[in-house]
Amino acid sequence: MLRVAVIGMGPIGHRHAQIYQEDELTELVGVCDIREDRRTAAAQKFGVPGFASASEMLSALQPDFVSVATGGYEYGSDHYEPTMQALAAGCHVLCEKPLCNEIPRAEEMVRFARERNLCLGVNLNHRFTPATLLAKRWQEEGRLGHLLFINMSMWIYNPVESSPWFHIKALHPHTVDVMRYFCGDVEAVQCFAQKAPGRSIWSTATFNLRFRNGVVGTLTGSYDIQRGHPMERCEVAGVKGRFVLEDMWRQVTLYPADSLEKTVYTNPVFGGFRDFTDTFRWRLHKFAQQLTEGARPEEIDGSGEDGLAAQRVLQAAIESLQTETVVHL
Repeated sequence: MLRVAVIGMGPIGHRHAQIYQEDELTELVGVCDIREDRRTAAAQKFGVPGFASASEMLSALQPDFVSVATGGYEYGSDHYEPTMQALAAGCHVLCEKPLCNEIPRAEEMVRFARERNLCLGVNLNHRFTPATLLAKRWQEEGRLGHLLFINMSMWIYNPVESSPWFHIKALHPHTVDVMRYFCGDVEAVQCFAQKAPGRSIWSTATFNLRFRNGVVGTLTGSYDIQRGHPMERCEVAGVKGRFVLEDMWRQVTLYPADSLEKTVYTNPVFGGFRDFTDTFRWRLHKFAQQLTEGARPEEIDGSGEDGLAAQRVLQAAIESLQTETVVHL
């Protein structure tokens, strides 16, 4: 059983801690937060020691791995320091997205993990669902054939006013990762955006993407629309067929090009995903499972490299928006 600690005890950190306590592969051994009220409440709730300092916790507990669930500016500025401290202490790390809100620091995190031969994962939980994995299997079986295009969309309502790029940096590590999961690396980006009434940030955006393998695609996202159902949609098409993935886990439909019969997977009432939290359960369990099985750092699904690649796409989108040009990666 792997000994795990959680750094950052806001709502997401609580979710991580609860899942680790329930997972048969992990033992929650400690929690950490600079805010006394948060760490005290979490320590009492989970029955583990609470620490104000990540370095102190790492030294005292020597966990096998840590979850970094801090937040900060653009939801990512507070990820760098505890991740680097944990890696320096010899711990594997699962970091919340975005890996870091600054590309140079994200690159340093990935490089340091590689130098230490430690596993660095990112909570890109939208790819860790039965429906997404089935769609990937269809693709690998050749049921789509040569890929042509991908269309992705995601929207939630988030009234927070942060940096002008908050919506792009904070929401779209998920969507870009899903697009890369199916279509590979991106080579060119063009972004258009608007500020909805009353907003000071670029709160709704559309991205045009070209992938290195020739696939073309679009991504539309927004922080201006009430969540409702659905909130996410991904369509991938090839010369032999296409699939449509709805809300990560709710449903995926395969449309063969040579048949009027379609194949549909629908999340079951019994034994299926209960709610969005189950995407966290599957992702956190997968990281623990890979560590338990001795996976090498380069084998981690949803790795630091994946998180960094998504951020580079989003940084290119920001540059495109600023310059009104196509940006090449």
